[in-house]
Amino acid sequence: MSDRSDLRETVRAGYAAAALQVTGGGTACCGSGSTEIDESFGARTYGAEDLAALPEDAVAASLGCGNPLAVAELRAGERVLDLGSGGGIDVLLSARRVGPGGKAYGLDMTEEMLALALANAEKAGARNAEFLKGTIESIPLPAGTIDVVISNCVINLSVDKPAVFAEMFRVLRPGGRIGISDVVAEDHLTPEQRAERGNYVGCIAGALSYAEYRAGLEAAGFGAVEITPAHDVAEGMRSAIIRAVKPADAQGAPAATGTAAAAAGGGSCCG
Repeated sequence: MSDRSDLRETVRAGYAAAALQVTGGGTACCGSGSTEIDESFGARTYGAEDLAALPEDAVAASLGCGNPLAVAELRAGERVLDLGSGGGIDVLLSARRVGPGGKAYGLDMTEEMLALALANAEKAGARNAEFLKGTIESIPLPAGTIDVVISNCVINLSVDKPAVFAEMFRVLRPGGRIGISDVVAEDHLTPEQRAERGNYVGCIAGALSYAEYRAGLEAAGFGAVEITPAHDVAEGMRSAIIRAVKPADAQGAPAATGTAAAAAGGGSCCG
């Protein structure tokens, strides 16, 4: 399972099964890989008012490790992109926040999740939400067209994290920002030690360390990088909020090379 395509297929199959569990009346969580609720993952970080306004299947399909909208500070009229949008919970909430003058995109590679998200958007009446099929390493949107990139416990699943960081930088307008929830490892944990604490689909084995995450974002061109730990998800590993900004004078995405690229790649990613 060391081949990237094999890892990506493992993740795709896992989340396809999760979508089918939801539509069949079950609940699947990122950390457990089963129908049992894992307290480190899911919709528990969202406010009751937000959850009450969403279709039940959007809430049930929430597999994240945090609430990126709590720090994204979305404004009316903005264009938002959610990487790995799953059942659509963050896209639907973003669409409400940016209003009819804004736009919320969701990107996912899993047909079953996209079908679930589209059904949820229809139930919610979210006319300014749009879902795209693709991978987060190759975002199907033009450069400089997005104000905010969000993601909820998905970047740890990537087989090519430098590509994800470069693509986020590319699609953001100058001055644009990211607000991401993800699993991050303590710097002393080796990739092997991270893998001992959980598998790829479970959002653990592919997590970057704090230093690797920062180096990867900075190599892509981001500034003002902040990584704030939240709750524990495994020994030495936490859900964290990651913020960064594309400089206002930025022109393009520099290639992630050398040490920073190697660190961001991690060699133990999961999707």
